[in-house]
Order: sequence, then C-alpha cells, then structure tokens
Amino acid sequence: MTPDRIVLSGLTLTGYHGVFDFERRDGQPFVVDVVLELDTRKAAETDDVTDTVHYGELASRLAEVVTGEPVNLLEKLVARLADVCLDDPRVSAAEVTVHKPKAPIPLDFADVAVTIRRSR
Repeated sequence: MTPDRIVLSGLTLTGYHGVFDFERRDGQPFVVDVVLELDTRKAAETDDVTDTVHYGELASRLAEVVTGEPVNLLEKLVARLADVCLDDPRVSAAEVTVHKPKAPIPLDFADVAVTIRRSR
C-alpha cells in the first residue's frame, strides 16, 4: 500500500548556519520542505487533529531547529530536521529538503539545497 503524505513546503526562517563567520554572525534565509509518509485513515475517520501529525506544531518544532544551534553543513541541519519529523511514531518516513538561496557562492545561481529521506 502506498502511504499517505503530509507536505509542508516553503517554511522560510532565518538561521545562522554555515562554515563562514559572517554566515553565523549575520544569518540568512533557509527554506524547508517536508514530506511525511504515514497512514491518515484514522484521522479521516475521526476528523480529529490528535489522530494525525499537527502540521502547525511540526512547523514550530522545525523552526526551533533552524533558528537554534548553528551547524556548519546543510547535511547536518537536514538530518536534525528529519529526526524531528520521525519523533512522531505515526510517521514511517520523512523527506526533508533545506534550501539555502543566499549561499555564499560568487556566481549567479537559483538555489542550493540538500534533500534526505529517512525511514523507520
């Protein structure tokens, strides 16, 4: 059976991640996209938010990570966010992408992103 999905995309926050001192000092935008895989049938039946992942609460927890303790690499940040997603035992898998649109690259570019998928 193909799992149901909950998608939260475009969560934009200021974080202080990066390998350069100015990134940690000045901060920059990070954009988070999350796809959760889970069974939503119980929530559909009961129409009760406690029977599913509350995406507002999820967004707040993700924001705490992005705006919290700085890391050097996007890979580390994305892994932390995936852990948050998998904290809910109903989530069987999570795909997390973090975009760093203002990455310090001295060339024209549209985006830099790291995506990981973690499952139980």
